[in-house]
Amino acid sequence: MQIKLGHIDYLNCVPFFQYLKESGFNGTIVKGVPAQLNRMLSRGELDVSPSSSFEYALNYRNYLLMPGHSISAFEEVQSVLFFSSLPLDQLDGKQFYLTGESATSVHLLYVILQEYYGCKQIKSCVPDEPAENYLNRGEPVLLIGDRALKASLSVGPEKGYQYDLAQLWRKHTGLPFVFALWIVHRQSHMQLVDQFRDLQLQLKQSKDKAFSDLEQLAATVTDRPWMTADQLVEYWQCMSYELDAEHLKGLTLFFELCFKYGYLPEPPQLNFID
Repeated sequence: MQIKLGHIDYLNCVPFFQYLKESGFNGTIVKGVPAQLNRMLSRGELDVSPSSSFEYALNYRNYLLMPGHSISAFEEVQSVLFFSSLPLDQLDGKQFYLTGESATSVHLLYVILQEYYGCKQIKSCVPDEPAENYLNRGEPVLLIGDRALKASLSVGPEKGYQYDLAQLWRKHTGLPFVFALWIVHRQSHMQLVDQFRDLQLQLKQSKDKAFSDLEQLAATVTDRPWMTADQLVEYWQCMSYELDAEHLKGLTLFFELCFKYGYLPEPPQLNFID
């Protein structure tokens, strides 16, 4: 029996996955956006996935965490961006638009607006048409992943403010923000203990090889022509793929704020595989 592994099909996951099979992983890889993988993981259709931190918090009793690995940022992240014609302290009660791809980024925006910018009423929706259309009309829009990266390269200053949510989090908390955790379904771990132990090492080996030559890694990315090799390298250098004490402080604070504002029924426990 082999691991069924979710793969967020964003550029920030490339260092984990580019050399994963070369590092010995021989399970099945399923690609999708965070919201899709969250649903599959919660239903037990995946054994493990880099998935939204908020998904772990909602269903932590069904999950375990893989230690040492995350998708995080200490400063700017470049791929979780809020575009607005108004400054953040003037958004109370204003409608803004989401892509619906990641619960973590949405709730990060909510708690930043409420905790640090005095917003009492949050009004948001996932539109039927692409959120980028609203951005072109000057409406407030949250974009994540490759869509945010692409928009940041094409949206000019005439559209207003461009806020990097990881940068805002760092400004107000002094901590890194953990966007995704490596989440393991509890039942899968019971059946695949040895394979998960191997996967921890394989992820580290793939990541280490990727960061040993980011220029070479960038050369393997041929399906995002809107980013240059230098831009790809700069992007990966912004990311943090570890999960240490500082990351856990930031994660715990985020969960506490989500609980404070009613987005979580309780702050979750952080439970790791052995």
